[in-house]
Amino acid sequence: MQLTLLGTGNVQGAPVYGCDCTACQRAMDEPKWQRNLCSAVLSVAGQQLLIDANHPALMQRFAAGTINAILLTHFHMDHVHALFSLRWGLAPTIPVYRPDDPQGCDDLYKHPGLLAFQPPNQLGAPFRVANLPELTITPVALNHSRPCQGYVFEYESNQQRDCLAYLTDTQGLPDATWQKLIQCAPRAVVIDCSYSPLVNNSNHNNLSQVIEFARRLPDSLWVLTHISHELDSFLLREAQLQLPPNIKVGLDDMVV
Repeated sequence: MQLTLLGTGNVQGAPVYGCDCTACQRAMDEPKWQRNLCSAVLSVAGQQLLIDANHPALMQRFAAGTINAILLTHFHMDHVHALFSLRWGLAPTIPVYRPDDPQGCDDLYKHPGLLAFQPPNQLGAPFRVANLPELTITPVALNHSRPCQGYVFEYESNQQRDCLAYLTDTQGLPDATWQKLIQCAPRAVVIDCSYSPLVNNSNHNNLSQVIEFARRLPDSLWVLTHISHELDSFLLREAQLQLPPNIKVGLDDMVV
């Protein structure tokens, strides 16, 4: 089981249009520091599960029939906008798992095309997708401005067990989500870390918060995502800052 980060940027991405900060200049000069909007793909047993749908070349990257399911964290536009084109494709139906948000986004529910929206996920209630009986997916609560959930993936096969967690967008972590992480002890946690310690935001974590999370679960690797150019600029300015050994700054196309 592996998770590929398709994008690690916040709603602005990087470089930010019109910005001349050091992080945006670096992103223009060095493509590896460019950040697409935050999304990922889980590859397991020959299946591909897309987490959010916003990659600028989604339909070029994933040939028809190769997306086996889509898992949405929430319906903010920067996490779902690729669905508006994907839905009109001439390809097999794709099941879409989603939080309980009756509003959805624009007219996706009314005109789903090839998107087969499933009944809303129930927080804390594990489910499985077709043809992957070894994979258990548990939606977990996140703190955001509209209904939002992360996913904990547990895979068991041939007496081997693996667990990954994907948690964006959130400010802090609800207690029930913490209890799930403690119980399953994930190998890696991909976590919203939008801002430097200099910024407090009601919807997204800053670096100080994530460092505290990593201290509380030291045997897991914590991979930062949903990163703003402000956080990248801070890390460039504070080049001597030593992050804890179990924290890694995510990059687009990084494989966990």
